Amino acid sequence: MSILSPNPTGDLVWQAAWRSSVFRWKFIIGLICTLALLFTFPVFFQTIERHTGPVLNDWVLNQLPPRDVSLWIFLIIWATALLLLIRARFSPAVFMMFVYGYIVVSLSRMLSINLFPLNPPIGLIPLIDPLSNAFYGKTYITKDLFYSGHTSSIFLMFLCLRRWWDRLFAFVGSLLVGALLLVQHVHYTIDVLGAFVFTYPLYWLGKRIALSGWNNVSEPVDQKASPN
Repeated sequence: MSILSPNPTGDLVWQAAWRSSVFRWKFIIGLICTLALLFTFPVFFQTIERHTGPVLNDWVLNQLPPRDVSLWIFLIIWATALLLLIRARFSPAVFMMFVYGYIVVSLSRMLSINLFPLNPPIGLIPLIDPLSNAFYGKTYITKDLFYSGHTSSIFLMFLCLRRWWDRLFAFVGSLLVGALLLVQHVHYTIDVLGAFVFTYPLYWLGKRIALSGWNNVSEPVDQKASPN
């Protein structure tokens, strides 16, 4: 069975993957890089908050009176993240694709935010996300704009998930999060659209890095277990 296929025998699947030295090294390197990013984020975001750029005349935002929809954004993103975590329990491939996809997307965002500094949209309402905001530092960040991290994160989850209903849930969630970010005036329209455009090819790059060298490892199947 392909390592991308969901499988109920989680312990056996991970044990089989762990027998690959390539997988072990990529697992360790992926976690180290992710932790390094998370520790770097507060300094990076506090630095870019001192940058200045133009305020865009966004036709879509001009049609939307700003409203605080933080709770819905938080619930959709972290419900999808929980689903991804549950699926990763039964598929090392899903876990590794997300980890390396997240690393590549995060580095891309850090570059694009520096290259295209923008001042925040008029009417911005601070986004309350106690989990994500913990990595931004003490000051609320308003200039991590192009492209949207919240949209790219949930869209990356959609790309990593394997089951049809999981992917439908995450894809609809991606569209909702992108729309709600505009309702709250947290991002410009180009930030949200850019998240979809950039995340898709970066996912494939992360997937290639994550799976190369150990994708011949197959996940054992428990014939007595339910396929769900």
